[in-house]
Amino acid sequence: MTNTETRPGTFVCSEGGLPGPLAACEGGAPVEIITARTVPLGGPRAINVRRTLPQRQRSLIGAWCFVDHFGPHEVADTGGMDVAPHPHTGLQTVSWLFDGVIAHNDSGGNAATIRPGQMNLMTAGAGICHSETSTPEAVRIHGVQLWVALPDEVRHRPERDFEHYVPEPVEFDAGTALVFLGSLLGSRSPVSTYTPLVGAELRLDPGGVLDLPVDPEFEHGLLVDTGEDVRLEGVHVPKDAVGYTGVGAQTLRVANGGDQSARLVLLGGAPFGEEVLMWWNFLGRTTEEITRYREEWQHHGERFGRVEGYVGHGGPGRNREGMSRIPAPELPPVQMRPRKNPPPHAQIDD
Repeated sequence: MTNTETRPGTFVCSEGGLPGPLAACEGGAPVEIITARTVPLGGPRAINVRRTLPQRQRSLIGAWCFVDHFGPHEVADTGGMDVAPHPHTGLQTVSWLFDGVIAHNDSGGNAATIRPGQMNLMTAGAGICHSETSTPEAVRIHGVQLWVALPDEVRHRPERDFEHYVPEPVEFDAGTALVFLGSLLGSRSPVSTYTPLVGAELRLDPGGVLDLPVDPEFEHGLLVDTGEDVRLEGVHVPKDAVGYTGVGAQTLRVANGGDQSARLVLLGGAPFGEEVLMWWNFLGRTTEEITRYREEWQHHGERFGRVEGYVGHGGPGRNREGMSRIPAPELPPVQMRPRKNPPPHAQIDD
């Protein structure tokens, strides 16, 4: 998915920085609440997405650097998803649906149909472009789009990789889990990552409690998709927000005090030690890199290649606004400044 903000913010993600809005826990590991901001995705009939990463408060959870949460959107009302070809550098994209069907096409020659419970990961490396469009069979669209920052030693690789994985459900006393990246609850995903990560969908029954064993070297974020009374380590995590716990915990208690099933997305990983500059759809290290990526995209450079087979809602090769590709926004006329990531510990108000 693309970041379609016309004035996208600049993020430099590294250790150190300022605390943000906080929450105190009732026992166990401290929990920090990261609330979402609403961002329109698309043109005049845009669907809104709820973005929890990056924020001024916190830019990274492990190598997870971008979390967009969208839907449920009725396609008849919004027109669905129609994201024309757009570029990426220095990252992996992870698409995970709860409802709907999306067609993916990229410049690595990969064409895939994304369905609920099926993980699709695209590795940009030095450069890739892709399109994402809800298909005619989709009645509604609902899910998350996630980005993972690539470490310096692999981010310049020219390969444009794509992996598809359908995890088997893991049952526990209070619900089920689908582990799409890393290892959790005895389930291991075979999908390639370049830093230690975990990603999973959790379904928690009404009144259910899960004492979840986790890697103490990981920091974790728990996104609430559905559930009015979800608690992480005793702290209420509002719907659409992320409850963040830093490194050190060996078990995280997740509870659903509501009378409906809760659906959650757990993201975690080892703290990402590199400074990463993010602007629009590009991850780099310097302003000069970002400027070069933008110029190459605008001039149809070979770094990104070309998408074949994109059928938008405006017909073959066009989205409903008539665009065959998404142009980059204007760069700010300043040197991009760092936005620091706090240390990997929940920030707690005194």
